[in-house]
Amino acid sequence: MKFFCCKSYDLFFKPYWKILTVFALLVITTLSLWPADQLPNVVGGDKLHHLVAYMGLMCLVALPKPKYWLWLAVLFIAWSGAIELIQPSVNRYAEWLDFGVNTLGIVLGSVLGFWLRKQCTL
Repeated sequence: MKFFCCKSYDLFFKPYWKILTVFALLVITTLSLWPADQLPNVVGGDKLHHLVAYMGLMCLVALPKPKYWLWLAVLFIAWSGAIELIQPSVNRYAEWLDFGVNTLGIVLGSVLGFWLRKQCTL
């Protein structure tokens, strides 16, 4: 299993992690600023969506673990706060609990990414 995991990482993820991270950040930003009355109904609660989105975003960075990973984590936290400040101007509500859940997602995404990295012995 480790061989397959490492082989998949080298072939499919490692060359594209930066592009995937930017794409994920753009998707999160777009959905976070989309007017609430136009969002589709999706299974799970609002906070779960925030947690999963930011956990996935940070996992994309934690898995390759570049030297500047901590700076990216701080950037994502600040970005999340900026989104919360902008949301009232686009028919959304600014909730600081969302900001807290986003931050938790970034922390958990780091832990998950580092754990996966260790499992694959990259």
